[in-house]
Amino acid sequence: MSSNHKSLSYNQGIGYAVACYVVWGLFPIFWKAITGIPAVNVLAHRIVWSFLFLLGWVLLTNRQTFISYIKQPKLLLRLGLAGFVVSANWGIYIYAVESNHIIEAGLGYYINPLVNVFLGYIFLKERLAPMQKAAVVLALIGVTYFTISYGQFPWVSLSLATSFGLYGLLKKKAKLESMPALSVETMMVCPFALAFLFYTAENMEGMSIFPSSGVTSLLLVVSGVVTAIPLYWFGKSAQVIPLSTMGFIQYVCPTLQLLLGIFVYGESFGIEYLICFAFVWAGLACYTISILKGKKVTIAK
Repeated sequence: MSSNHKSLSYNQGIGYAVACYVVWGLFPIFWKAITGIPAVNVLAHRIVWSFLFLLGWVLLTNRQTFISYIKQPKLLLRLGLAGFVVSANWGIYIYAVESNHIIEAGLGYYINPLVNVFLGYIFLKERLAPMQKAAVVLALIGVTYFTISYGQFPWVSLSLATSFGLYGLLKKKAKLESMPALSVETMMVCPFALAFLFYTAENMEGMSIFPSSGVTSLLLVVSGVVTAIPLYWFGKSAQVIPLSTMGFIQYVCPTLQLLLGIFVYGESFGIEYLICFAFVWAGLACYTISILKGKKVTIAK
């Protein structure tokens, strides 16, 4: 890792962590501003413009690492798979915002740390402390209650939590530099995104690569920057602050999403949601206590 990461102070690391999670928490405002475009088209634009921005970034700052990654076939395959998984996560989130499921998306990111614990137990044979087992069980109870009482499976929440958990699982032991790796991931997915955009422009009535609105077109281009910058901040902060501290700060993101969903976009927060969230928050409390006691479980990122 570059010396630039190593020169960061603890307080600077905290600043970068807070900044990235605040931006992620405010993402609904950005995606809500892109109106009249199907979520899958927004996703395709996000992939393309993210790749172009990241490519320019790494060619200027870390060209050799990027080139070394694309010369390794097995690594290309792994990063390509990671690229498709994180793209699915992006697409589900954009759909959630466009279809007024911001609260459900926030629930997904509350659940994500517990999904990471569960995936570590299943795939990496990580041993869980009793409090960590209790945390997973409480989250499962909350989701089960919501499904039965509300009559609707919270697929947005669980899809977001699981896809990001699987993304972390794919990258957990790779020990790759974040921006070159993300550049390769988006590079592997970019041809599919471009093909989709050209196909819809040619074959679907009323569709074009860019919308007629100049503001919306600009927002689609900017989506690449909006995607990459918080990831860069996250990578910098992760170098200098403990995992347990990152675990606390990451709750800023779903909390902001929850508040936006309720108070800005007027989504319903009935008793079913309240009880489900209560179980998940109780699970997170158990998880947090287990970390404070020093029984840490590695969270995939």
